[in-house]
Amino acid sequence: MVETVPTVLAVVVVVLFGVALWAMSAGNFALAGTSFLSASIGIYFRETRLRDE
Repeated sequence: MVETVPTVLAVVVVVLFGVALWAMSAGNFALAGTSFLSASIGIYFRETRLRDE
């Protein structure tokens, strides 16, 4: 069965990477950096806090 919270968090991370790439190509580097940082934090929480032991 698919776990909902980790799956939703993975989708959010992919969307954040898309926003970051779009913002970087548009020249909005503050938004790109914030999106990359948010995606990294999302990956960290997904891998450390939501992992089955």
